[in-house]
Amino acid sequence: MISLENRSVLITGGSRGIGRAAAILMAKAGADVVFDYFKNHAAAEEVKAEIEQLGRRTVAIAGNIAEDAHCKELVETTVRLFGKIDVLVNNAGIWTYAPIDEMKEETYRETIDINLSGLIYMTRYAVQQMKKQGHGRIINISSTAGQRGEAFHSHYAATKGAIISLTKSWSSELAPAITVNCVAPGWVDTDMSAGPLSDPADFKQITSIIPMRRVATAEEIAGPILFLASDLASFITGEILNVNGGAVLVG
Repeated sequence: MISLENRSVLITGGSRGIGRAAAILMAKAGADVVFDYFKNHAAAEEVKAEIEQLGRRTVAIAGNIAEDAHCKELVETTVRLFGKIDVLVNNAGIWTYAPIDEMKEETYRETIDINLSGLIYMTRYAVQQMKKQGHGRIINISSTAGQRGEAFHSHYAATKGAIISLTKSWSSELAPAITVNCVAPGWVDTDMSAGPLSDPADFKQITSIIPMRRVATAEEIAGPILFLASDLASFITGEILNVNGGAVLVG
């Protein structure tokens, strides 16, 4: 059993999908959890209640991850309540359709701001605290799109590719006290991908190129996140852990 007893975890985008699953799994492992969400207060309260039922402390904070002040607030709140940040999970992100010849500036900028700028802001403030305490784990969430590209979602793929590069850059910059790793999921059964996965033709096409012949559950992505947050991963840094059912085989 992996234990995060007496650990403090900060997760962005924790009210649904992968973030929700990771927050609950971290709590099951013994961690106290702070997470943020954008608008869905009811979903955030459900996650909060489930974590509290597990006997762990938790706080849900509403805000826009693309805003520097919100990221600073998340870190300051975690430290004020729990005294430290042992683990940061940079999970929050969006996925929108945009052919390059039709892509609007606001669509591009929204994706960059949320998927990339917010991750950088969060990491900056978290690292300041982790350096003070002398330890920390950072886990970024990328995508297979960041490795192979994705037609009609090039702006999304660009941010996810950047996250892989940031992971490798920060891992050497912040060692040995802070480890930085990345989980790169393929198709996952979440709200974000509900559109294509609910269409029978799209679902058949998607699963046909996955050797496991299905998409992942959010919990199957949360497991590798928990592993990288644990002491079992103490000598792993700069790693891109692919969780895609064998759909994209890269180093």
